[in-house]
Amino acid sequence: MYLIAGLGNPGSKYEHTRHNAGFETIDMLAASNGIEINKSERRALTGTGIINGQKVLLIKPQTFMNLSGESIGDFVNFYKTDPATGLIVFSDDVTLAPGNIRIRKKGSAGGHNGLKNIIEHIGTDRFIRIRLGVGIFENGNDMVSFVLGSLSKDELPFFEEGKKRACKAAELILAGEIDQAMNEFNQKIR
Repeated sequence: MYLIAGLGNPGSKYEHTRHNAGFETIDMLAASNGIEINKSERRALTGTGIINGQKVLLIKPQTFMNLSGESIGDFVNFYKTDPATGLIVFSDDVTLAPGNIRIRKKGSAGGHNGLKNIIEHIGTDRFIRIRLGVGIFENGNDMVSFVLGSLSKDELPFFEEGKKRACKAAELILAGEIDQAMNEFNQKIR
């Protein structure tokens, strides 16, 4: 079974913020595959289903972004999942314009505290992450205000396209085509 997690912050206060790109992508993936996220377990909202012939558990940690690894680590341990082959994480990326995504099989957290916490809790940086562009953060500004802010009306159509691309990439990965997904979707579209 694949564990597919989307990172974000719980509560209506954080809905539609840049930092909740992972939550929004999980919701889109669930809707497009007929999966209901209707269970609460291991400090997360979850839903199970089948995507491209693979059993999946969709996860929205409710621990707040910086503690995402506590919940995801519990799932990895409980299901005895090899993160390198059975964990996919959607997160926001402040170095990419909306619409662009970046898929990696491993690597550092790149300054993302949610990814950093996951790496700490699962003990490896070898897991698939799909990072969604939410706008390029400019140094000198307040990072917290930026990621907890909303995308502009001009950015939203590109962001919606990025979520669709991330879902298609995840579906390709589930079909065993990670290299194809990286070749197709790591290309910048804007």
